[in-house]
Amino acid sequence: MNQPYALIQNCMEKALRNEPLAAGEALEIVNLHSDYVMPLMAAADRVRRFYKGNRVSLCSVINARSGRCPEDCAFCPQSVHASSQVPAYDLVDGGAITRAAVEALSNGAHKFGIVTSGKGAATSEGEFNELLGRIREMKETVGIHRCASLGVIGEGEALALKEAGLQEFHHNLETARGFYPNICSTRSYDENVDSIRAAKKAGLRVCCGGILGMGETPEQRVEFAEELRQLGVDSIPLNFLNPIKGTALENQPPLKPLEILKIISFFRLYLPNADIKVAGGREVNLRGLQSFIFFAGANSAMVGNYLTTKGRAAADDLEMIADLELEVVD
Repeated sequence: MNQPYALIQNCMEKALRNEPLAAGEALEIVNLHSDYVMPLMAAADRVRRFYKGNRVSLCSVINARSGRCPEDCAFCPQSVHASSQVPAYDLVDGGAITRAAVEALSNGAHKFGIVTSGKGAATSEGEFNELLGRIREMKETVGIHRCASLGVIGEGEALALKEAGLQEFHHNLETARGFYPNICSTRSYDENVDSIRAAKKAGLRVCCGGILGMGETPEQRVEFAEELRQLGVDSIPLNFLNPIKGTALENQPPLKPLEILKIISFFRLYLPNADIKVAGGREVNLRGLQSFIFFAGANSAMVGNYLTTKGRAAADDLEMIADLELEVVD
């Protein structure tokens, strides 16, 4: 047996026992040549099926407050530091959120997320109370798993969100601690970590991941995965940079499809019982290989449009999932 095959086999067996990979093993997986992507995917697929069966969870989002964000995240067109042209508006009304949640259900989504631009959940106590009202209204009117991505929060806000009916809180680390200063200077890494811990302490399910392909090294990809493991997050959204004109990363070369599939496989082996969700950048970066995300270990995906970019038709994703003989979680 060649050394790469032995490495893949050993890492798969560890993942099936839910044992952490050694740092050296993890880095070897991340650095594997593309010749070994297919056997790596086969190992990740076996681990996915062991922990997640044949079920796929789909989620959808609404950009509930857009633009004018004071943060300087290098990838984001909603930042005031970017010259991108995106819509800017205040928190949308409950009717818009309800309609979007109903549409998400019709598109096969199991989860629906309210996403707002800005550093924190609200710019005032009144606006935060409005947000709590939107969550209560969604709980009362739409039978869908309720998520929110609201920026930095504290323990009090997390508890209030839970009491209003929120079930899951999303907040990305974005990347490894060691690379983070290249991506954002207006919010510290520890603020992100503290928000995740506040959500967990409140009893919320936590969705936390980031964006790959922003210029991070293989070592930093392993560091990023270890940060997520240490935090014990439940769901890991993997976004792959889709460079937007007007952002600091507009000229960053995109990742190749096989590199993306290798990254997904690595995260499945490194965090074997977490939900691995493929989100932004899927369509533009993977193109004809989108169906391979599930063979690479993903058990979740976003459907519909993203915050400022278009996704593909939900019917196409549902057809793809049906063709793979996977079952959509309802």
